[in-house]
Amino acid sequence: MSEFAGAYGDKRRAVAMARLYDAIVEQTSLVVRKLGVDRSGEISAHRVLSSPRVTPGETLGCLTSRMAQAVAGRRIVAAQDTTEVNFPGRQARGLGPAGNRDKCKQPAPGFFIHATVAVDANEDAVLGLVDAEIWTRDSAAPTDRRQRILTEKESQRWLKASQTAADRLRAAAEIIVAGDRESDLYALFSRRPDNVQLLVRSAQNRALGDGTLLFDAAAGWPALGERIVHVPPRGPGDRGREARVVLRAGSGVLRHPRNARREGDAGDIGISVVEALEVDPPPSTEPLHWRLLTTMPVHDEAAAADVVWLYRLRWRIEQTFRMLKTHGLCIEDAQTAEPHRLFNLAALATGAAVRIIQLVDARDGSSRPASDVASAE
Repeated sequence: MSEFAGAYGDKRRAVAMARLYDAIVEQTSLVVRKLGVDRSGEISAHRVLSSPRVTPGETLGCLTSRMAQAVAGRRIVAAQDTTEVNFPGRQARGLGPAGNRDKCKQPAPGFFIHATVAVDANEDAVLGLVDAEIWTRDSAAPTDRRQRILTEKESQRWLKASQTAADRLRAAAEIIVAGDRESDLYALFSRRPDNVQLLVRSAQNRALGDGTLLFDAAAGWPALGERIVHVPPRGPGDRGREARVVLRAGSGVLRHPRNARREGDAGDIGISVVEALEVDPPPSTEPLHWRLLTTMPVHDEAAAADVVWLYRLRWRIEQTFRMLKTHGLCIEDAQTAEPHRLFNLAALATGAAVRIIQLVDARDGSSRPASDVASAE
């Protein structure tokens, strides 16, 4: 129980949570009745999950405590993303609506998890969970997002995760925080920690300092060369595929948006841009097309290819969420509905999903040292 030693103010609670965590990893299940083995174990599990002294924050702190040791001296991609857990057709008192309220008139009750995992950039090896945030929305309709400051928006989670990665991974040789199109926020670049590089898939055709638009500028740059990109599998039965992409790269200055001025963010920001566009995709397949914004310098084809490789490693956070949900632990089927117990279980499950992926990688022949997966105790 090394991760949980000294937690929760009571050794018995720490032992119970450690036992529950190990059972989740071993059984790949979140059914408390099954995890407890017998009636006594089931009661013990429910009791510790219900304890006010046990919180998701402390549990996640336990599960991320070995990060500094795991990442020391390595080039690390901190891949972050958000997933939602819905309970359609169920009464879930205390849970707010999940999903996009604009697209769904009566969204199912649920909650959200924003997580970051550390990946060794050289070996494509998952080193562990960096952090996670678990929350549910208020049932009341939100005010217009344009009237709220960033700290009042859910999008601030991207900035918070970036800062947490900077703090917890500081022993790494290099930290690259990677996010998908939802993380395309001017403030993320403006407020970047000094020891972090950013890598974000562009979602907006932003205005550049020279008066052009980002997408138009990238399309006009000369091709640097071609590369083969492995598109990861999307789930069971999908083996992924190989995509041949043309690489283009350049640099530009992001023009200071109006709302960023109101927030006090820095003025125009210099960035590098890499475009990877698939040629000759399979029939009925949407071609891969990544426009990647990064704070790393990109001067040639090799650097552009490196940026594409680093962004591809972001699939590890998607893999984590698939393991957490329908392709693994099936958290949507959790029988626990009370929010405090459910969030405590979700914290354990998020860490367990990462651990299961590590064990599967080790089984499949990863060359990583066992200390990356197993505790020294």
